[in-house]
Amino acid sequence: MTDVLSPFERLFTDVDAVFLFDPSSSFFERFDEIESVDIVVIAPSNDLNAERFVALPISFGEFTDRVNFGIEGALEAEYIDDGDTVLCVGSVFDDEVDTVSRVRVDAESRSGVYDLLVNSRPDEIVIRDVIELAVELGQKGQKGSPVGALFVVGDAGKVMNKSRPLSYNPFEKSHVNVGDPIVKVMLKEFSRLDGAFVISDSGKIVSAYRYLEPSAEGVDIPKGLGARHMAAGAITRDTNAVAIVLSESDGLVRAFKGGELTLELDPEDY
Repeated sequence: MTDVLSPFERLFTDVDAVFLFDPSSSFFERFDEIESVDIVVIAPSNDLNAERFVALPISFGEFTDRVNFGIEGALEAEYIDDGDTVLCVGSVFDDEVDTVSRVRVDAESRSGVYDLLVNSRPDEIVIRDVIELAVELGQKGQKGSPVGALFVVGDAGKVMNKSRPLSYNPFEKSHVNVGDPIVKVMLKEFSRLDGAFVISDSGKIVSAYRYLEPSAEGVDIPKGLGARHMAAGAITRDTNAVAIVLSESDGLVRAFKGGELTLELDPEDY
């Protein structure tokens, strides 16, 4: 039996930090008593008053996405250093802790997820609200049919200057916010039509039905992605905006920043 367990024992030896993903109070207290290693809590809010905490703004379906976000946030907060070994503890199948992963920190291979959500020009909550909207659209579609959508968030003045209207703007002179549940219903209806939604840094919906006109020259997106993704990459390269795309063909939600794909989510994981 010892030989069988020995590979697993290695997971817990010589680690520089333990990451607890959304732990219960009792589970956190058991780890918090360990003085020889730093404990970092990664969760939506710091209800446990953890000394080291990284806020998790969206519920990543993939555990690897949560780990990447936690590592990048902990690096920025200087809880860990490049080359450290961290033990990541969380749940994948239900609310109980069922997954343990040992990860070597490589500061040079950051995914960009933390930077997208926390260090972008638009408000973090606005980016989260738009991602959640895109995920809901991906889950339910529009009247039972899959839809595609493009949301450009932040730096709205420049985005408007690099685009033109395809039709009337239903949000002209309005002050509605993307986080309003009623507005989300409206956006789902409008998503059936062509063009991008333009949303301000603070979440105000500036326009719908915009045709983006930045140059796509030099924009490198993964093979198989179409014009909507190319426009998202180009507009985020030429402005300080973030673009969230729901693909009609494969149903995935993707986020672009600085002309690059930084996040890919499957709505079915939520």
